[in-house]
Amino acid sequence: MTTMKKTLLTFCSLLACTLVHAAALQDRAALRAIVGDFVQQQTAALPGKVTFQVEELDSRINLQPCDKIEAFLPGGSKLAGRVSIGVRCNQPGGWRTFVPVQINIRMDLLTSSRPLTMGQIIHQEDLASQTVENPQSGGLTEASQVIGQVMRYSVSQGTVLRAAMMRAPYSIKQGQVVQLLIQGNGFTINGSGVALNNAAEGETVQIRTPSNRVISGIAAENGEVKITP
Repeated sequence: MTTMKKTLLTFCSLLACTLVHAAALQDRAALRAIVGDFVQQQTAALPGKVTFQVEELDSRINLQPCDKIEAFLPGGSKLAGRVSIGVRCNQPGGWRTFVPVQINIRMDLLTSSRPLTMGQIIHQEDLASQTVENPQSGGLTEASQVIGQVMRYSVSQGTVLRAAMMRAPYSIKQGQVVQLLIQGNGFTINGSGVALNNAAEGETVQIRTPSNRVISGIAAENGEVKITP
């Protein structure tokens, strides 16, 4: 056999080994498709318009083929911005790796159309909207979540409104004479007392009775407090 033939056979043998080795690796396109399906499912219920791009796996990572692949979101991660989606092989001797994904969320959030002051009741004309990409949590999207609420502190025009900035209006105010509705098993007692704190509907309020006793109840509408013995 000539030297040229030996060289060709050696080259072909090495090439074949390389092809066999490549065929034995996990299909990267299939891996990215699994991650894409996972992100699609996990973001389907999110408000706003969601777009994402599954990036390429690090070329230095070589994984054995697997028939039971599962994608997961690592603890503490959020489906916004650049995130690493976990992928694991649920077979004996399986592996785990991470695939980078860029997730963008565009939402129309409520903002203040003008400066709002502490204690101000919010009306429709106080609201505007702003399109925000990858917003922080807590932003509000529906006017019904805001109208009728009371500002806890002042904010400037154009501020993105969040639930922590406002509270429900007080149905009972400190010093107000309230009607007590004491309900038990088969009986109802009416009385009166003086509220010792402000309270919105559904919140706990302390009441001083005519006998100078302090009791707790739940604020209701129209200055009424419900008490369960």
